Amino acid sequence: MGGIAAIAREAGHRVTGSDRNVYPPMSTQLESLGIELIEGHEPGQLDLRPDVVVVGNVMTRGQPVIEALLDRGIPYASGPEWLAREVLRDRWVLAVAGTHGKTTTTSMLAWILGRAGLEPGFLIGGVPEDFGTSARLGRAGFFVIEADEYDTAFFDKRAKFVHYHPRTAVLNNLEYDHADIYPDVASIQRQFHHLVRTIPGAGRIVWNAGDARLRETLAMGCWTPREGFSRQGLPDAQWTARPAAGVSDYSSFEVLEGGRTRGTVQWSLMGAHNMENALGAIAAARHAGVTVESAIESLGTFQGVARRMQLRGEVNGIRVYDDFAHHPTAIATTVDGLRRHVGAARIIAVLEPRSNTMRMGVHRERLAGALAGADEVWLYLPADLGWDAMPVLGALGARAHGTGDVDALAKDLARSLRPGDHVLIMSNGGFGGLHGKLLAQLGASGGA
Repeated sequence: MGGIAAIAREAGHRVTGSDRNVYPPMSTQLESLGIELIEGHEPGQLDLRPDVVVVGNVMTRGQPVIEALLDRGIPYASGPEWLAREVLRDRWVLAVAGTHGKTTTTSMLAWILGRAGLEPGFLIGGVPEDFGTSARLGRAGFFVIEADEYDTAFFDKRAKFVHYHPRTAVLNNLEYDHADIYPDVASIQRQFHHLVRTIPGAGRIVWNAGDARLRETLAMGCWTPREGFSRQGLPDAQWTARPAAGVSDYSSFEVLEGGRTRGTVQWSLMGAHNMENALGAIAAARHAGVTVESAIESLGTFQGVARRMQLRGEVNGIRVYDDFAHHPTAIATTVDGLRRHVGAARIIAVLEPRSNTMRMGVHRERLAGALAGADEVWLYLPADLGWDAMPVLGALGARAHGTGDVDALAKDLARSLRPGDHVLIMSNGGFGGLHGKLLAQLGASGGA
């Protein structure tokens, strides 16, 4: 929604918005754009007499501002509906969907197209370091969008991405998530197939050929040419990759098309998951007319996305990272990527189980395994978590710690750290400002 607000502002509209507990980087982005943010969801904000209200999917019936909106008869639309009508119409849309990697892959793709001189518009669910903003109107022509499977609005329960009508679609992966709205993985597959049904025969689907759920989804019916990618050489994988000689963290890898080397990416990112994200972006960019060589060269300058293995600070040799991982698969791949990068150095994983799915306990049986690659694990356990975390702590043994207080966590964690440690803080929210609190504690204590 913050990105849509930025696009509307760039298009010349006066934009205001409301939310609760907005945190960086989105809060600072909105402020820099001159977008007035109203705290809370009270009816008074409608006294501005807006021409249209764009409603986000966290808004529900019963909230005062929604009841006032309906009572007063003010025109309203969902974010995806407004975007499709006002921005995406008559543009070549490149959409990136999947349970994991959407934000990073969308950022890569926008960066590649931008470096090729295509000046794309984009809407990304994060803030790419290279752009410094999550959204841009761009010139008429191409638009790159992160295509979310979450539902659209209280009045439209379809997935957001069915509104976008892409010509090029990247399908990264498909797992069970969003347990608050989807009862099982089959219901998510149906939404992905709705997306597949909107892609024209003259378009292109770039998909992860190693993902069994995506394979099942495409088997429901597909009317668009496909290009598969995979880190392994699978029959349906036109695009593959392998780490460069002597490189275990995938910070350098060869790109192969049909088994033939097309070039080597050398970049600042790490992890096999990002290597796969890059393959999807390269293939999608070529469909839009960008050469493989140009895409590979552009990825060499790609700086990543805020809150994706972002180094927040270093004190006395202790490095503190911020990452958005909140699903067991993403947690495991993030820890693995860092492990390959730091070798035998200690990794301290700190997790806030904040997503709706995580708070419902859907993934609790996979959580210990996802964190097993870390040397120490700290779990934030709020009083309203909704499930017993003791089995997770027990499975991890003496290396696992639990606490329900962020300030205490920062202090206890700081006392336990030593030079050379890598602290990986994972949350899809602000985590109560833990990153800054920990760095402050380390600074005050001299890092010991």
